[in-house]
Amino acid sequence: MLRIGKKATCVACKSLVSTNMGIRFRVPLQKLHPLSRAIHHRYCGNTNPQRTPHRTASARYFTSISRLPMRPPKPNKGSGWQNYQQQRNFWVARLAARLLKLRYILLGSAVGGGYTAKKTYDEWKDMLPDFSEYNWVIPDFVWELSEQIDLDKLAKALPEMEEIAKLLPDFDKIGENFTFLKSLLSSETSSNPALKATDASTAASHDGDKQYKKSSDREKIDQLQEELLRTQLKYQRMLERLEKENKELRKVVLQKDDKGIHQRKVKKSLIDLYSEVLDILSDYDANYNTQDHLPRVVVVGDQSAGKTSVLEMIAQARIFPRGSGEMMTRSPVKVTLSEGPHHVAIFKDSGREFDLTKEEDLAALRHEIELRMRKSVKEGQTVSSETISLSVKGPGIQRMVLVDLPGVISTVTAGMASDTKDTIFSISKAYMQNPNAIILCIQDGSVDAERSIVTDLVSQMDPQGKRTIFVLTKVDLAEKNLASPSRIQQIVEGKLFPMKALGYFAVVTGKGSSGDRIESIKDYEEDFFQNSRLLRDGMLKAHQVTTKNLSLAVSDCFWKMVRESVEQQADVFKASRFNLETEWKNNYPRLRELDRNELFEKAKNEILDEVISLSQVTPQHWEAILQKKLWERVSTHVIENIYLPAAQTMDSGTFNTTVDIKLKQWTDKQLPHKALEVAWETLQEEFARFMAEYKGKDQDDIFDKLKEAVKDESIKRHKWNERALDSLRVIQHNALEDRSITDKPQWDAAIQFMEETLQSRLRDTESVIKDMVGPDWKQRWINWKNRTPDQHIRNETKNELDRLLKLHDDHTAYLANDEVTTVRKNLEGRGVEVDPVLIKDTWHQLYRRHFLHKALSHCNLCKRGFYYYQRHFVDSELECNDVVLFWRIQRMLIITANTLRQQLTNTEVRRLEKNVKEVLDDFGEDTEKKTQLITGRRVQLAEDLKKVREIQEKLEAFIEALHKEK
Repeated sequence: MLRIGKKATCVACKSLVSTNMGIRFRVPLQKLHPLSRAIHHRYCGNTNPQRTPHRTASARYFTSISRLPMRPPKPNKGSGWQNYQQQRNFWVARLAARLLKLRYILLGSAVGGGYTAKKTYDEWKDMLPDFSEYNWVIPDFVWELSEQIDLDKLAKALPEMEEIAKLLPDFDKIGENFTFLKSLLSSETSSNPALKATDASTAASHDGDKQYKKSSDREKIDQLQEELLRTQLKYQRMLERLEKENKELRKVVLQKDDKGIHQRKVKKSLIDLYSEVLDILSDYDANYNTQDHLPRVVVVGDQSAGKTSVLEMIAQARIFPRGSGEMMTRSPVKVTLSEGPHHVAIFKDSGREFDLTKEEDLAALRHEIELRMRKSVKEGQTVSSETISLSVKGPGIQRMVLVDLPGVISTVTAGMASDTKDTIFSISKAYMQNPNAIILCIQDGSVDAERSIVTDLVSQMDPQGKRTIFVLTKVDLAEKNLASPSRIQQIVEGKLFPMKALGYFAVVTGKGSSGDRIESIKDYEEDFFQNSRLLRDGMLKAHQVTTKNLSLAVSDCFWKMVRESVEQQADVFKASRFNLETEWKNNYPRLRELDRNELFEKAKNEILDEVISLSQVTPQHWEAILQKKLWERVSTHVIENIYLPAAQTMDSGTFNTTVDIKLKQWTDKQLPHKALEVAWETLQEEFARFMAEYKGKDQDDIFDKLKEAVKDESIKRHKWNERALDSLRVIQHNALEDRSITDKPQWDAAIQFMEETLQSRLRDTESVIKDMVGPDWKQRWINWKNRTPDQHIRNETKNELDRLLKLHDDHTAYLANDEVTTVRKNLEGRGVEVDPVLIKDTWHQLYRRHFLHKALSHCNLCKRGFYYYQRHFVDSELECNDVVLFWRIQRMLIITANTLRQQLTNTEVRRLEKNVKEVLDDFGEDTEKKTQLITGRRVQLAEDLKKVREIQEKLEAFIEALHKEK
């Protein structure tokens, strides 16, 4: 259809010029209907188009017939002037005679025809799409790159004249309407030249004309509707073809590396700047705190209502995992849509680009999204509030930010957590309560509207419908299944649901198979609406259908909301920054504003310095500590299981044999393991000691929990080199096999070691006996302490056994049964009832004390026995085999300590340092771990300051870019 309502110019009355869609079309005037030419000449002011060319302003296409010239042009005076005058008088007489009857027909026809034509024109104009949305068909910077772009290709992309002519209205049919009126006028004037027609015949013909006009008007309305629908579809196809060609052109232009592209890059990255702000806010507060009122498009709907399919149609790719009736969206997915030369997708925290034109990459992207969703869901839960951030770029994609939420459910099924329904409701409300969030409410058109849950939820969050867009999906199934198609009309007009909305849309997002491509679904959607009686009968309007119109409307609403609210939000964050900075200055005036990551790096350097300090420990310190700890660990075993059993045999040969056997068994099974345990514990203690020393040197106590956790985790991960066990066993075995004491200092050192050990054991034994018998008479009188009945029995038993030891100084280590009976009867004679087990237990401690006293006396005698030992003299009094045993033990301790020290300094300290670095690296990547270990108001305040500053800077950069785009 050619609209002349825009700028039109008549050039020499040979052509009619229009500027529709920004393209100049030239239509020869000779091809117009004669009546249309008359209208054109009438309003351009040229009464004789064959003489002078002229120009005039634009004219209306439809006008009243009453303003047409009602007489032929006046001829020049000449030979035919008399005939012309007679003819003129004849016409005047006839018209004067019929004026009273014809004026009603003429006036009614003119007014009715003009009103009908104007109404039809307005309806057609309203049904056509808004061409202002397609101003991007020819980008602004194309003229700057005109030298680089092939203009011939651009000209070929424009429609041909034949295609434009197809879009023009049928002027022949319009001319028939006026011809009908003209014939009606001529029949009235020629039916009765003698002016003898009666009023009855005129009334009868007038009634017949009304009936004919009524039936023909109905047919013409139907024809006009069908023609209008065909015209719209043809026009839409042509626009789609132009858009497709324009996409290719834009793709080529965007790929050119030229300075003229800089302006377009700013436009392309505008949505990316906005998305970064939302990502920072998502990390700042996963629940979107009250300060976050930045717009985003929130996609909500019942489960399996088609939310994901709508989003995929807008993104032009199958990017989400799919399932039949199963909950697939388990966490919010933020999708940032933007324009780009290639159709790709990329995650916020990943550098991999998924090519959405390749099926392998699409499958990989769906799998990655599913993995991230399952990973975000905690154990025992079904859904998560953690947001997955994804960016999708491609030619012709509308720029906006959408958040796909889990589908609202009415019942918790098997396999779901009991709080799944409430969790989904809370997540949806958290996003929808943002006063600047655009709610995209998805309703399944193939099910009963009364089963919808999400409409009630949306009406609660946005009762006035000022930021809600309603989308009815699966309209093809709805038209097929519903008995009354008018029900769909009630839904899209907002009369069926209690909720209100800015706009209502009907879309088709699939053909029933999850493997269908987006292009085939678009074709199916167009074919459906082209043949659908919903559109043909006027139940749906052209701008309410297809996902393409939906994406345009959502994008416009999104950017309108962004422009209205973003500066206000920037002011809110500016005020918040001022408050936080004031609090920091008042509470921590001498400290730098270090956030959690910066504090972790500082603590990491301190811990590594402390680990390195382990290498500065002297060998003498290592060996002294190791020797002391190893003897503390094995002394009990040496005395109880080796020395005492061998010494109590009272025979030199038996003593040496018993010692050799027990030392061999001990070396093979226990001693190497005990030595490694001691070395590992010594390393831990030294590491902890250095960390404690650093803590006392004006170190920040905010790192205490972190250091303790690093120490524990490093020790837990550290494993001693097992290969050192075998070599250590051999070394210890060789040390214990050597019995040769070469010089007197070694002998004296062995005696001193033996004497210290025996005295230590004697003190322990005395303490045990004291606890058994209770306080003596002196302590009872001075400290007012009494013995317990058990201690009294023990004391009487002790006194009886002491008398036995005095009588038998060389008594064996064990009491005979007869001796036990004798002691018990003696005690009973004094009125003390005692158990035989108690007698033996008391005897064990008393005999140990008696034996240790004898061993110490023998040790003093052996101090002068080195001369006899060196010359192998056999003297029963100076046979010092026990001294040799303690020398062998002492030498084993020294050699073991030296071996362990070498392994510590050469291997284990470095391995521990490596473990500490690994633990610190792992903690550095674990945000939750750092949050647990580095806490306090100071840390939280620094974190908030950093986030608020970053958000404010991003918002200011976005606002600046937004103003540039305007």
